Amino acid sequence: MATTVDFIEYVCGQIAGTGIVRHRKMFGEYMVYVNDKPLLLVCDNTVFVKILPCLDKLMSGAEKGHPYDGAKEHYVLDMDNIELSRDVIAELLPVTPLPKPRRKSAF
Repeated sequence: MATTVDFIEYVCGQIAGTGIVRHRKMFGEYMVYVNDKPLLLVCDNTVFVKILPCLDKLMSGAEKGHPYDGAKEHYVLDMDNIELSRDVIAELLPVTPLPKPRRKSAF
């Protein structure tokens, strides 16, 4: 089951105010960017966060799962918990690099 538009809009609404929030459809699912940094992966109406040392304390009791076949294990973020969601974003922003710009084709 693919992520619904209503759910991705809900996710973005929950973290509004943490920076410039946008989403992009990728392979039928979504990546959520804050200040142009890819922070949240949304698959099958579930929000996944990369397992990083800076999140160990915040996400210690969180469920874990795989966003898609072949993916590494991620934390599952409860978007109904606005405070936790915003705290996770605040921890991720300083340690997540901006994506590298794509090289233009020579053709």
